[in-house]
Amino acid sequence: MVDLIDTNLFQPITVGNDLKLNHRIVFAPLTRRRATKDHLTNTKLMEKYYDDRSKTPGSLIITEGTLVSPFIGGSRHAPGIWNEAQVNSWKQIIDRVHENGSYVSMQLWGLGSRADPECLAEEGQPFLSVVDDTYPDELIKEKALKVNNPLKAMEISEIKKIVNLYANAAKNAIKAGADIVEIHASHNYIIDQFTSPDLNKRTDEYGGSIENRSRFLFEIIDAVKFAVGDSKKVAIRLSPWYDFDGKSGYRSDPHPIVTYGYIISKLQKKTENGNDLAYLSIVEPRVNGNRDADIDSSKNGNNDWILKIWKGTILRSGGYLMDKKEYKTLVEDVNANNRTLIGIGRYFTSNPDLVQRLLKNYGLTEYDRSTFYTFESYEGYNSWKSYKRV
Repeated sequence: MVDLIDTNLFQPITVGNDLKLNHRIVFAPLTRRRATKDHLTNTKLMEKYYDDRSKTPGSLIITEGTLVSPFIGGSRHAPGIWNEAQVNSWKQIIDRVHENGSYVSMQLWGLGSRADPECLAEEGQPFLSVVDDTYPDELIKEKALKVNNPLKAMEISEIKKIVNLYANAAKNAIKAGADIVEIHASHNYIIDQFTSPDLNKRTDEYGGSIENRSRFLFEIIDAVKFAVGDSKKVAIRLSPWYDFDGKSGYRSDPHPIVTYGYIISKLQKKTENGNDLAYLSIVEPRVNGNRDADIDSSKNGNNDWILKIWKGTILRSGGYLMDKKEYKTLVEDVNANNRTLIGIGRYFTSNPDLVQRLLKNYGLTEYDRSTFYTFESYEGYNSWKSYKRV
């Protein structure tokens, strides 16, 4: 088994606005659905969950997707960050992480066509996306029509409203104590629906060319940066190879490298003009949303090309612990330069002390996918134990 202590994985690095990390293992964002029905953090459960995973000082913890507003919500038992009660409930969790000497990046989330239309209807919200009648699958379409909440294209005024909702959520996240806010622009959620050539068939200033399709994204980035007052408190997550829910991955026209090459080039230009991000988060093609990729990842290509454009800190996530003996891909990527972080998700669910296990070459406990999204449940959430040597 490879000794990871001899790699860059356990070298310190400074991220964002002078956040000093003692290692480069990042707790990647994971939907867990343990919040209350009204989208408050269930501190009884969630405080322990985040506390356990931030015990190694100098860790970076990215929260689960946190709804910026019920207006583009539609996810049961997901936490929110649009009101004062949510700020206060998140603050209890973030304070605990800070007490451990670690840091928090709060992921800001809007769903669009991947929302649950029944949940939206119950909360009195419309079912909105980039265009009309482009459902991710027949089940969601059936649900939407059953509750008389069909999918509708956003009007320009609604787009502008959502940009402001992201800014408000970002301000609230910082108020709750978050060190960074991460804009969730991946996995075919609302921002990704706009950038996608597969889904975005608009004919106005938000559709057509790559410049137009990415307009919504950059308006949100600018609004969030203005709201928090420092671009180094802002990060963004992208998934160039996502191949599900109506997106075509490497089969997209234009190719993902064309679309995301433009987006990342523009982010780099912003950096060169004094608007550096805390980090750029990229999902590797080995995974496809919450599942392993269905096709050979070599067909998808890889994300190495991004390093030729983006010169800042990069967080690479997706399947890095599949090989639990040699960690070959992990070692290659983290040692490729001095600016790469490695995001781990699924194995952090079942190994709350994951950082220490990798440091000391302890074995990993296999995760249990059946418990990932169990509403307000202790089991499969806080029931996992830290490693004990016999």
